[in-house]
Amino acid sequence: MNLDKSQKDDNINKRISLITGNPKKAIRSLAMPMIISMLLMMAYNLADSIWVAGLGSNALAALGFITPVFMIIVGIGNGLGAGATSLIARCIGAENKKGADNAAIHSLIMTLIVAAVLTIAILISLPEILTVMGAGESLGLAVQYGQIVFGGLIFLILSSVASGILRAEGDVKRATYAMAATAILNIILDPIFIYSLGMGVAGAAWATVISSSVSSALIIYWLVLKRDTYVSLSMEDFKTNFRVIKDILGVGMPASAEFLIMSILGIILNIILVTTGGTDAVAVYTAGWRVVNIAMIPAIGIGTAAITVAGAAYGAKKYENVSTALNYSVKLGISIAAVTSIITYIFAPNISGIFTYSSQSAFLAPSIASFLQVMCLFYIIVPLGITASSIFQAMGKGTTSLILTIIREVAFISVFAYLFAFVLGIGSQGVWWGIVVGGACGCILAYIWAHTYVNRLKRNYNGKSADRRFKLEAKTKTPRVPQKD
Repeated sequence: MNLDKSQKDDNINKRISLITGNPKKAIRSLAMPMIISMLLMMAYNLADSIWVAGLGSNALAALGFITPVFMIIVGIGNGLGAGATSLIARCIGAENKKGADNAAIHSLIMTLIVAAVLTIAILISLPEILTVMGAGESLGLAVQYGQIVFGGLIFLILSSVASGILRAEGDVKRATYAMAATAILNIILDPIFIYSLGMGVAGAAWATVISSSVSSALIIYWLVLKRDTYVSLSMEDFKTNFRVIKDILGVGMPASAEFLIMSILGIILNIILVTTGGTDAVAVYTAGWRVVNIAMIPAIGIGTAAITVAGAAYGAKKYENVSTALNYSVKLGISIAAVTSIITYIFAPNISGIFTYSSQSAFLAPSIASFLQVMCLFYIIVPLGITASSIFQAMGKGTTSLILTIIREVAFISVFAYLFAFVLGIGSQGVWWGIVVGGACGCILAYIWAHTYVNRLKRNYNGKSADRRFKLEAKTKTPRVPQKD
């Protein structure tokens, strides 16, 4: 028994030493499992669409109408998870164990409350929401799918927040195991429930709910029953603290709002594309953007790791480590993106064939290839923006992160897309270049903002430290005794 406890303590100490030690090593160690898990989740989403597509166009359209609402829920879960990660990591850096425990319990209680409110609200208004979205003939299937998925909404949000707690203490491997379990189990259950059991669209929904519940159960087992984590979820240590709630929401709400901003950008770009190139232009963008999403996963994984590492450093007032986390994450992200960009440029014609294998879509292949050869430039500047936002979230500055997202997505990308498409008359290709140029302006601005902010922190802290040392030396210095003539 003592041996088991000793081993658990050693594992916890190793994880805490990792996130509070060398920032470069910590980011490398934490980022890779996150990248793998996100790739699995991408495969899970793709598999979902492929299996449901076999049920016909209405079934696939039903998923399409549920997806925006689903992504908002995912955004809320990820936002609360980011808020929990940021605050817990800062407490760990400040060696405030009770604060970390209290933050973890607060985040889970908040998750239960938010999930309950959202579940009731969505289930009551789902038919009306889908009608407004134009579900039409697929309304019945969309409602059927949505009622099941959103009935299990608690598992979707809980798994994100609980994973955030694990990531905060550097336990990214088990967070990855839970996400992998969700993805793999869903891929297995989809064909069984949809076709073998003849449940159709409802089967796809149940596969999603069951796989999410298994992920949540795994993490709760580790946190509550096995108790081999740094944070303790004992209600004896819980004290309601509105400052803790404010800190979690201060990062969580802006992070969730960023998903909404990106959805709005997607709507704006689709309108411009339809106006300049019709539905074919939208099809090219939709297909190509799936590749772009996959290419951005390494930058997102590195940014997620940076929240934990920079958060712990910020809590410990090791601002030099915050600076190292920022700059190293950017360098690592750009290095990977450069390789991905070259591969995309060379193999763009081959990649486009994945989306144009039928005779009806073959004519889109050259346009998709051209889109990818332009967008590969976008890969290289993305790490600047993602890392800058992650660093601000790590420091509890969620509103700043949201402002940077609004500036990048609305003020830069949408404006440049409009200018290139209409003012310069480039048409739908102008949208592609608008994303690249606008994204570059927004991401560079975000990095400069973060770099300047962190440098100011270092200067102020070093200045105060020097002042304290001067005062201490003045107090302890032996006074000079005047000599008689």
